[in-house]
Amino acid sequence: MQSVFYPVGRISERYDIKGCKVSRWVEPAPENSPLVLVLKDLNFEGKTINLGPQRSWLLRQMELDTTFLRELNVLDYSLLVAFQRLQEDERGPGSFLFRTARSVQGVQSPDEPGAQNRRLLPDAPNALHILDGPEQRYFLGLVDLNTVYGLCKRLEHLWKTLRYPHRTFSTVSPAVYACRLCQWVEAHTE
Repeated sequence: MQSVFYPVGRISERYDIKGCKVSRWVEPAPENSPLVLVLKDLNFEGKTINLGPQRSWLLRQMELDTTFLRELNVLDYSLLVAFQRLQEDERGPGSFLFRTARSVQGVQSPDEPGAQNRRLLPDAPNALHILDGPEQRYFLGLVDLNTVYGLCKRLEHLWKTLRYPHRTFSTVSPAVYACRLCQWVEAHTE
């Protein structure tokens, strides 16, 4: 989570999203509490991720990533989302990109296709999705990619189907899981 939720100091909200409802609520920390909680799907209700023109890029990237994970027969992964309010000097096209790209790779053209979505953390080798909306910066990443839909998960699915009829839970086939997470992202972005 640390690599997705960077820099930690200015992040105001953190979410672990699976696109389901069973066991997906965390009691929020009291006002002015030093506790840093990662909230879940049901805590996100009523909120949206305002990306403007970058929304289509995120939807396509989610489709590509979840298709890949579905082909690997993987499920139970999470989309981590963090909100960070933009400062005045960070608003406007390319302002964060230029500063970050310059510090990591030298000067890079913000006009290069898709450049705004290929940002690197300082001193980190992996790419991180950081998308700027009009008021917020969003840190996004898929994590927990190691659960395979084998016999144990199939039995768990059967048990949860009986225990939670007509409710959404995380243990479903990889195809259903991927589709449901993409639908969640589509429904919660604008």
